[in-house]
Amino acid sequence: MSQPPGFEQRGPNGEELVCHLKKALYGLKQAPRAWFFTLKNFLLDKLGFSASKADSSLFMKNSTDAKLLLMVYVDDIVITGTKEDVVSTVVQQINAEFLLKDLGNLEFFLGMEIEKTSTGLSLSQRKYVVDLLEKANMTECNSTPTPMVVTPKLLVDEGSTFADIHLYRSIVGGLQYICLTRPDIAFTVNKVSQFMNCPREPHWRAVKRILRYLKGTISHGLCYKAAGGFQLICYSDADWAASIEDRRSTTGYCVYLGHNPIAWCSKKQSVVSRSTSEAEYRSLANAVSELMWLEHLLHEIGVVLVSTPTVWCDNMSTVSMAANPTHHARVKHVEIDIHFVRERVLTHKLIVNFVPSVEQTADILTKPLPPAMFAQLRSKLGVVPCFKDEAQEDERTREI
Repeated sequence: MSQPPGFEQRGPNGEELVCHLKKALYGLKQAPRAWFFTLKNFLLDKLGFSASKADSSLFMKNSTDAKLLLMVYVDDIVITGTKEDVVSTVVQQINAEFLLKDLGNLEFFLGMEIEKTSTGLSLSQRKYVVDLLEKANMTECNSTPTPMVVTPKLLVDEGSTFADIHLYRSIVGGLQYICLTRPDIAFTVNKVSQFMNCPREPHWRAVKRILRYLKGTISHGLCYKAAGGFQLICYSDADWAASIEDRRSTTGYCVYLGHNPIAWCSKKQSVVSRSTSEAEYRSLANAVSELMWLEHLLHEIGVVLVSTPTVWCDNMSTVSMAANPTHHARVKHVEIDIHFVRERVLTHKLIVNFVPSVEQTADILTKPLPPAMFAQLRSKLGVVPCFKDEAQEDERTREI
């Protein structure tokens, strides 16, 4: 272990000394940062990669004959490229510097199962869902068609206090991770996460309903299909004053690259909105910020968009404010958000269009829905069964 700068000491003959560790490096708080710094320097200086400005864990390498993308999560690495032999060469170079285990083609990563299909890729977390059901002792529970009932709404001080607060937090934390491949439960998980401080019995019943819904849709996941041409399309929505306690609105948006969902959000807004237009516009501003970040990321990895990014909103006032330069006195308190979006619209870097509420895909991210509408929007959101029949599903679950 090299000595810290400013505190170097040398031996009797002037030789360089190192520190003798009394504790394993893996146990230190600064170990992850030191490991990432070492790996990053090796990738940049020795292998010629460049670090992404949009995502600090993404590294890229472009050459005349191939393009490589390398993603790092602590000590788990995923690498892909346009030529398999170039990818193999980089893996061998990393193995020469660090001891690693090559697991071959990507099939399982951080709890997510990736499977190649004839049309593209499917992402699911079936094993993670099974483990979460076992943890909650609900492996034999009955399924439900939706993750949350439409009425009544959950309240902070309703019912008696739930006895096992650690179990509640553990299960809800697991559900938050499942949202990586299941955007259909994003709103419900966001709702039950608001009661982490002091969960009550109705809140726990809401969590168990989410688990029952997952039990019935355990084979569902995201299916990404190859499609010609890339276009960023976003659906933005808000549920005004949805929270009974503080009357804050809920922001919801989902972003598609072509026909494939790549980003989504369901979140309570940080301030109280005084009108539906204000709530919708705050949601629109958050969606546009996500679009700008995705544009930057796609540009870095070499994806060329075929058209201007488009946002679909179901509020005519919001669409009008995004394009109309006239000052609106009733929304001057959100003027920064208005100018932020309007600047991109006027420079033709963004298109904001109106969509009827019945076709608003982001509705599933802002409010509980009845079964028929929920199933319809879930399909539009890209969450579909990853297997053809239940027998195949059961077989694959046993193999895992």
